[in-house]
Amino acid sequence: MKANAVGKIYDEVDRAYLAGLIDGDGAIMATIERHCEKKFGWRVRVEVKITQKEAVILRFLCRKYRVGKVRANRTTFDWVIRDQSHIRMVLGLISPYSLAKKRQIQIALKILSIRIEKKAHLVSVARLADALSRHNVRSKDRRKNYATMIEL
Repeated sequence: MKANAVGKIYDEVDRAYLAGLIDGDGAIMATIERHCEKKFGWRVRVEVKITQKEAVILRFLCRKYRVGKVRANRTTFDWVIRDQSHIRMVLGLISPYSLAKKRQIQIALKILSIRIEKKAHLVSVARLADALSRHNVRSKDRRKNYATMIEL
């Protein structure tokens, strides 16, 4: 079956391929960070990352979608997207095609949709970040900040 890209920025095949990469070799994370310039002294930042042994496909994706950066690790490469508007765009593109990370995408998009006008909003978003981290196997031993820190 051929996908028709007329009138579309990214065709269905590209979106499904990206969803598969994120489902298999990617991570959708949210971190709670101290941030002195924020009204309540904290922020919640969503991040999307794909890790591969070779950088070729990651550089291709970085150029194609015009978001994120490719970074080298000791033995692998990461395509990291930190800009919140870019993450919203990428997650919106892959949402219909994701299988393994559908719930994480929903939580991340909800985090990105909430405006922080009151401390209660920040606490709510931080709790969503905690919920998102429970879906990430490696977050269990790495996270240092939780919603309870903000609630104090």
